[in-house]
Amino acid sequence: MIVMLCRNRVADFSRWKSVFDSHASAHRAAGLHLRNIWRGVEDPNQVFFLFEVTDSEKARAFVSNPAAAEAGKTSGVLDGEYHFLESGAGY
Repeated sequence: MIVMLCRNRVADFSRWKSVFDSHASAHRAAGLHLRNIWRGVEDPNQVFFLFEVTDSEKARAFVSNPAAAEAGKTSGVLDGEYHFLESGAGY
């Protein structure tokens, strides 16, 4: 199974979450299925979230689309990163 682990530092969690939630159908269309969201204990504007990836090509196209960067800007993302990972079990 492939997952995409993301970290965003945001200006305001509530604003970010509202925009993030409004893109749920776009996430699913890109083969991304949200599994969890975490906030930093020391800094609640550090957000980590995990998607299960069912279609790597669509997911990669989604995150590299300029519209995704624009949505990040709109939601108040200050910086972030994402990583495609696969299970290390059995290695």
